[in-house]
Amino acid sequence: MKHTTKMTCCPSCRTSLVLVALSLCVLFLFNACTVHSGDVRTKRLSDSTVYTGQLVDGRPEGWGVLMQGDSVVYEGQWVRGLRQGKGRAADSIGRRIEGYWKADTLVRGKRTDAGGVYVGLFDRQQRASGHGAYIDSLQRYYEGHWERDKRNGFGFSSESRYFRVGEWKNNVYKGERLNYTSERIYGIDISKHQHVIGRHRYGIDWDRLRISHLGSLSKKNVSGKVDYKVSFIFIKSTEGRTVRNAYYAGDYEAARAHGFPVGSYHFFTTSSTGAQQAAHFLRHSHFRKGDLPPVLDLEPTSSMIRKMGGTAALFREVRVWLRTVERRVGVRPILYISQIFVNRYLPSAPDLKENYPVWIARYGEYKPDVKLWIWQLAPDGRVRGIHGTVDINVFNGYQTEFQQFLDKERIK
Repeated sequence: MKHTTKMTCCPSCRTSLVLVALSLCVLFLFNACTVHSGDVRTKRLSDSTVYTGQLVDGRPEGWGVLMQGDSVVYEGQWVRGLRQGKGRAADSIGRRIEGYWKADTLVRGKRTDAGGVYVGLFDRQQRASGHGAYIDSLQRYYEGHWERDKRNGFGFSSESRYFRVGEWKNNVYKGERLNYTSERIYGIDISKHQHVIGRHRYGIDWDRLRISHLGSLSKKNVSGKVDYKVSFIFIKSTEGRTVRNAYYAGDYEAARAHGFPVGSYHFFTTSSTGAQQAAHFLRHSHFRKGDLPPVLDLEPTSSMIRKMGGTAALFREVRVWLRTVERRVGVRPILYISQIFVNRYLPSAPDLKENYPVWIARYGEYKPDVKLWIWQLAPDGRVRGIHGTVDINVFNGYQTEFQQFLDKERIK
């Protein structure tokens, strides 16, 4: 029996090894070409530019060096007076380049500057364009598509233990563009708004529930017909310290009776304490074995946050609610927030981002840029069996991951 020793390394080591390997390939090619024959001659091309190397019919041919003043502009192979083949160069701002030229144009290679190292393809202005990899002095790594020295298109990056995969635009990470298929895990969240539309009152036909439309608010990449199973349901129970959803109890019982994994959520307000709201939610909600974790719906405006005393005051009350409900129910609640809230306020509460499951509302074509479990992708979807529009959500994973989520996180 053979014994195999498994070796592992950190992400920054792996990315460094990638660039080292690429760099060694480039250097090997250069070193293989430094031996050349023929007469070495000098030709002045202008008052400040001098070529030293091989000449054929008065034109650079073979190996040669182009200098401007005391600086080497290019050293490498020439064909019929043009840079062609392997060479080294320095650009106008001092960046060192080792690569392959074709018809006097840098095509691919390695470029080193004070900030880091780029290995990949270039355009006519010697800018990173096409596929390439870059690692900076802080070991932050990106590999993917470039345009005019900027990350543009699909790629992936790593920084410390944080990985990103998706689309970039002008060096800004936009997110992962999802492809929606029947293989993904979809769910809905409902409240009284699915029952009360104007002066009309509607019931829910639980036997017909199927997602039929993913909404029109944002662009989506959909494969095939939208006819998706509803795999989980969250129902609004309470709001603040006094408001209750009159349809909660009936919807909760019906959802369970029809075999849907179901959970309850509370809409947080800034006009009462976290303790008061947690007590109200716990008093009027159901938490049975097999239910999904409870959810705190957190959607305060900037003016509401200022009125209650700022972000520190907000997160103090939010923590009280989360801890109170967790102690009572026995599982970590899920935090429902928007991508704007994540960007603007969540950096002030890294413990919440790290310790609690996150459900993000982001109505764009890209997956939210945060560690999350559930993504609300549309507020204007359609579900057979329900009147009006419905919030549509997608689980961050497929059936195997969803089952693992249920096994680990449901109320025991």
